[in-house]
Amino acid sequence: MITQKYVNEVAYEIVGCAIEVHKHLGPGLLESIYESCLIEELIDQGFKVESQVSVPIIYKNKNIGTPLKLDIVVDDIIIVELKAVDTILPIFKAQLLTYLKLTGKPKGLLINFNCENITKNGLVPMVTENFSKLPEKNNFVELSVSVVE
Repeated sequence: MITQKYVNEVAYEIVGCAIEVHKHLGPGLLESIYESCLIEELIDQGFKVESQVSVPIIYKNKNIGTPLKLDIVVDDIIIVELKAVDTILPIFKAQLLTYLKLTGKPKGLLINFNCENITKNGLVPMVTENFSKLPEKNNFVELSVSVVE
């Protein structure tokens, strides 16, 4: 079952992978290089990764034929939008929010590799109503069974 806790754990691991890539490459490269390396890192960590995912744009019940391209989708629940820019502009946040709404994904991460520290000034996490509709955590109680001989 997908829960808010699970989505946040996956997002945490994605950020860890981005930090690993940034640690090895540093700032100043092209977005496509960071994308390729992050995909490799995510796959090495066991995630299901799709890149340059086409999302059809439906306008007034018609497919207008110009698909939207998402940078990375991880485990079919988190959109990762990558940048290699001097400043994260408000339009980048707006785009990610629109991507989330169009796809119904619960969470997105805007990651800018052109910075000194990703977690301080290169990361913008975003959630939608779909995230808030997820249960916070599993309500199952784990039972331990011991065998007595």
